[in-house]
Amino acid sequence: MRQIPVDTSGAVVMVAKSPQVKVRDRRTGEIATDTETGAKLMTVDVMFAANEKVEILSITVPEPGISGELAMGTPVALTGLIARPWENDFNGQKRHGIAFRAVAVTSLAGAAAGPKAA
Repeated sequence: MRQIPVDTSGAVVMVAKSPQVKVRDRRTGEIATDTETGAKLMTVDVMFAANEKVEILSITVPEPGISGELAMGTPVALTGLIARPWENDFNGQKRHGIAFRAVAVTSLAGAAAGPKAA
């Protein structure tokens, strides 16, 4: 499936919802895992502001890629963000969208605060 790299250099990105465990099957409660590493997958909802537009994106990231305190409003960096188009049939209805995945979501809160005066 095609993966499209996403340039975040001109965007402001902040946490909209703290990381949550990604569930693979809601009926069984099975947790989603990375096929390559076996790491538990998480989802982090972020506010992505660029070109005078703001969107809420749900980003999938392996649990080891989450660093720092990711509370609502925390500015973050998205490392290795890709977009992947998807399409499926559900109960006879065609559905489609774009899934986002990152290698890491890193808090910038400490960097934004800068050094504290003594």
